[in-house]
Amino acid sequence: MDRTDPTQSRIDRLEAVQAMLLQVGRLSCSTGDLDVFLKATHAAVAKILYAANFYVALYDPHDASLRFAYFVDEIDPPEDPQRRYPLHDPDASATAWVILKRQPLTLKGSDFDDPHWHMHSTTWRTGTPAAHWVGMPLRLSGKHILGALVIQSYREDRIYSDEDIALFERIADHIATMLQRVTATQRLEKAIAERTLQLEHEVAERRKAEELQRGLYEIAALSATDASIKQVYRAVHDVTARLVYARNFFVMLHHEATGEFSLPYFADEYEAPLPPDRRFPIWRGLTSYVVRTRQPQRVDPERRAALVAAGEIQEAKGHLGISTWMGAPMIVADHVYGVIVVQSYDPAIRHSPADLDLLAYMATHVAGALSRREVAEELSRRNAELTGTLHQLRSAQDELVRQEKMASLGGLVAGIAHEINTPLGICVTATSHVEEELHLWHRWQEAGLFDEAHLREMLEELDLTVHVLDNNIRRGAELVRSFKQIAVDQSSGQRREFDLAAYIDEIVLSLKPKLKRAPCKVVVECPAGIAMNTFPGALSQTLTNLVVNALVHAFPGREDGTVTIRATADGSDVELSVSDDGIGMDSADLKRYFDPFFTTKRGSGGTGLGANIVFNQVTNVLGGTIRATSAPGTGLQVWMRLPRTRGEHAVVGE
Repeated sequence: MDRTDPTQSRIDRLEAVQAMLLQVGRLSCSTGDLDVFLKATHAAVAKILYAANFYVALYDPHDASLRFAYFVDEIDPPEDPQRRYPLHDPDASATAWVILKRQPLTLKGSDFDDPHWHMHSTTWRTGTPAAHWVGMPLRLSGKHILGALVIQSYREDRIYSDEDIALFERIADHIATMLQRVTATQRLEKAIAERTLQLEHEVAERRKAEELQRGLYEIAALSATDASIKQVYRAVHDVTARLVYARNFFVMLHHEATGEFSLPYFADEYEAPLPPDRRFPIWRGLTSYVVRTRQPQRVDPERRAALVAAGEIQEAKGHLGISTWMGAPMIVADHVYGVIVVQSYDPAIRHSPADLDLLAYMATHVAGALSRREVAEELSRRNAELTGTLHQLRSAQDELVRQEKMASLGGLVAGIAHEINTPLGICVTATSHVEEELHLWHRWQEAGLFDEAHLREMLEELDLTVHVLDNNIRRGAELVRSFKQIAVDQSSGQRREFDLAAYIDEIVLSLKPKLKRAPCKVVVECPAGIAMNTFPGALSQTLTNLVVNALVHAFPGREDGTVTIRATADGSDVELSVSDDGIGMDSADLKRYFDPFFTTKRGSGGTGLGANIVFNQVTNVLGGTIRATSAPGTGLQVWMRLPRTRGEHAVVGE
């Protein structure tokens, strides 16, 4: 009869255990699936020990709960591996005792009748009492525990020996380490999967954000061009459709002043578009609800019914089979510019709150782009109107300047004509006197009374009369010559060479009729020999206007005053000034001195163009610079620096 060697049998069993642990160890390194690992562990343990009833309970210290991750039993029904049981009292169950005490526990059939092991918690399920129950804690270093590993037998002929229990304890210690590896791998894989999903979501959101920003840039760029407004709305629709379902899309503008809506853009699967320029009264629909609330709204059939029941809106018009409706207000400067609407008729396509947020973000930026376009168009229209008005004003100003110049020239004509009348009248009187004397002399001759005394008297009278005639004729000729030169210069605008001192004297001589009635005198300080090759007409008009301005404005209520014209050569330039010792000007009036139509004699015949003509003649025609200084009581000083030779390309105006 063969006898089995107990030592050899023990060695064989230990080798089987070692092989089993190696197998389970390799599996723990190759899988992160906890169910697969626990099932394989059960199968491996069953090769060493009786394990028809086997379960693994895992403990979660974060919420003090356990779950039966793996459960195989001949009698009791299987446990839900995801269901968690609170675990606070070690006396609540044998499994709780093993986990919370972190110690092995062995129970036999009679032990289950001991009140010490009676279930205290109504939420704990002890299961059917076993003939033999063995539980081992799944311990790790540092007093950390993963849970409990349990085998049990309902058969009296299948009682575990002390060797079985010791072997099971060793197996539990090894499995704890391997189980930690598997759960760590599972947690890592889960974390990787969650992070991957999160990254994919972040990438998708980032792509959507980039697409949104790119779309908004396209809309802003298009709205800044001369593209039609319909093209801009088409771009808004295209960008929206790239981000959310927008087969049904329209833009409704809110005309607050008239209480009306208009639909400049409309795209719908079922409804026909209305004329884009047609307006219609606002009614209590979903779009007006967005305008009233000034908030983006997402409406499904249930919410629409609730809004109708609450009286917020009236029963919807148009197609009633809407799955979801979204409207976002376009608000500009606290004014609801309009509403962007997206809707779905497909029950399988329902817009989400995230879609509404995106539409609201778009509406805000689109409102800004459309508002800027509207402002730009309005500015362009107003600019065109202002340009036309400015052109008309410039034409009117040019005409006024021309009339002012002609009036100035006409004033010279009147003054010169009046001045010439005096020497001409004297000449006429002298001629009449000579005529009378000749008649007298003829009578003397006929009467024979014409002797040497009468001859001497006649010659003396003729000499005196001829002298009077010569002086007055010369005076008239000088006035005519001066006026002729000044008038020709001002009307022709030709450039020529002249002596500055002589020309200033001619200008002053042409102003003699005005100066005779003025409470002031004109003093000229200009050395002879300053040759100029420029536009004398512009210079004449400049000095004439400055002197006449002084006569009109500088000496109110005074009977004396002095206007000084001073000129000095400075290299290729001339320093020229016209100053008076009159009442002067304050700083506010001085700043506007050269402005067109500015005058301190408004309503008294002043046009306000004299100083402006001076400024334009000096800067544009004569090519010089000009400035004015003054203060109340110190008179006015106008300083000019002019080139002695003006180039061929001077700007000569009216």
